[in-house]
Amino acid sequence: MAKKIEVKDLLEAGVHFGHLTRKWNPNMAPYIYMERNGIHVINLYKTAAKLEEAQEALKKIAASGRKILFVATKKQAKDIVAEKAGSVNMPYITERWPGGMLTNFVTIRKAVKKMASIDRMKKDGTFNTLSKKERLQVDRLRAKLEKNLGSISDMTRLPGAIFIVDTMREHIAVKEALKLNIPIFAMVDTNSDPKPIDYIIPSNDDASKSINAVLGFVAEAIQEGLSERKADKETAIEDAPSTEVATSVQEEVTVQEEVTVQEEVTVQEEVTTTSDDLTSKTVAELKDLAKEKGISGISAMKKSELIEALS
Repeated sequence: MAKKIEVKDLLEAGVHFGHLTRKWNPNMAPYIYMERNGIHVINLYKTAAKLEEAQEALKKIAASGRKILFVATKKQAKDIVAEKAGSVNMPYITERWPGGMLTNFVTIRKAVKKMASIDRMKKDGTFNTLSKKERLQVDRLRAKLEKNLGSISDMTRLPGAIFIVDTMREHIAVKEALKLNIPIFAMVDTNSDPKPIDYIIPSNDDASKSINAVLGFVAEAIQEGLSERKADKETAIEDAPSTEVATSVQEEVTVQEEVTVQEEVTVQEEVTTTSDDLTSKTVAELKDLAKEKGISGISAMKKSELIEALS
């Protein structure tokens, strides 16, 4: 069970600190508690409620087997996002957002495959056949791809959701996700517009302590969803043998019924064949057969009576 979200924990992490009042976005008014010393203070009770709502949704997505892409390119969030997303085996972008990362995903996948092909070259010895200059160029290309796309190398299809820290900074990511109808989860400060976001978490997106606290709760929910998925798979595997036994027994019964039916058909065919053979014989031939079988009183019998006696 994920740890219960306490307002006290959010307060200690400084999640309630917003931006300067002159920089605020009016759409964030419902989530602002008050203004103090020219700075807006976020209502942490609403933050806790929204965070729980986001946790539940993320848990379901993780349990379904879909990936959640984390995006945070600001300096104070990079290391935290890399650590938290890596702990639950989710892809993340902490360097510059590659334009078309979502809307032109096929091209991005080609770049990732290029990185994999360079790795294969190094393994099979092809890399060593290149000239010194070419090797240097390939190494630089590999390092560049690793820096920008290394964290998404396991993401073979579009993510089930995207989690963003600072929607103002990552506005391109927001637009691409909106275009593809990918659910957006985001830490939204008082200077940002919450309207395009599906699951808003009103919070301080500038302080590393605040980002760490919110992502900690998010990672817990995802981990819980992954654990549920794993448990369901194990249950399915355990149930499989009993199903196979039942199927095997059913198949045996079916085969036995088929054999019985076949035997009955064969006997019936034999009886029919025997009856047809006797009908084609003459009375004298039938009497000879009756004598061989030791049937008495055959001299007075008609052909039909002889056939009946022999059958």
